[in-house]
Amino acid sequence: MTVLGIMGGSGLYEIAGLKNAAWKRIHSPFGETSDEFLFGELDGQQLVFVPRHGRGHRHSPTSINYRANIDALKRVGVTDVLSLSACGSLKENLPPGHFVIVDQFIDRTFAREKSFFGDGLVAHVSMAHPTCNRLAHAVHDCARAAGYPVQMGGTYLAMEGPQFSSLAESQLYRSWGCDVIGMTNMPEAKLAREAEICYVTVAMVTDFDCWHPDHDHVQVTDIVRVLHDNAERAKALVTMVAPKLKASRPAPCPSGCDRALEFALITQPQARAPAMVKKLEAVAGRVLKG
Repeated sequence: MTVLGIMGGSGLYEIAGLKNAAWKRIHSPFGETSDEFLFGELDGQQLVFVPRHGRGHRHSPTSINYRANIDALKRVGVTDVLSLSACGSLKENLPPGHFVIVDQFIDRTFAREKSFFGDGLVAHVSMAHPTCNRLAHAVHDCARAAGYPVQMGGTYLAMEGPQFSSLAESQLYRSWGCDVIGMTNMPEAKLAREAEICYVTVAMVTDFDCWHPDHDHVQVTDIVRVLHDNAERAKALVTMVAPKLKASRPAPCPSGCDRALEFALITQPQARAPAMVKKLEAVAGRVLKG
């Protein structure tokens, strides 16, 4: 059964048609989640929404407890995560208002906990293909059907923040061939992989990063308008994607997302710290019990 998790910002939980909506606090051994989670149903599809920054935008990209969020989603049975993220564009052909279905990441963050594993239970998960191809195509098909400007595939540069890039940094990232830049999808994508949850990012362009010659002429009101328009389209996209996923989930996942830990655990069973095994019961229970 598909349970769809939505990672997003303020306003996205106000989705038309969401039934039996209820906010609940989910506890995690990795600490406090960003906020309570919103549970509901959309056209018969179970949905769990996580306000990534907390309601009212209380958490900076660095202070978000990504581990608690993903662990808690796993504990409530989420199988698929749709991450909706505002971002800057590093390409001329991706102006504000465009959506990018991300399939690669470059992680430049440095002040965040990036793994559930560590001393006492070591694991190395492949991130060669960090997103779920099935989810990506489902979201892309819905976006195209809605007439949204959308690009299938792209590289997301994750920066630490909270400051935006310098001009030199922006030009460097463009030289690397990156498409968009943001602050929140790492280590979120890595942790979803470790938790064997299918994951895809929809990067929603709000502005050109500072490399663009017209950057200094952009008004705050323009960015706010794009943010609002993107949020409205994101909510509509969720209403289209949810029933599509309910009807089309294969088992096992063709991209291998639900088997990412199959050969990842390195620590021998007799050497595993009991406290770590207990802490990882939700994230890695499938392989730890095997």
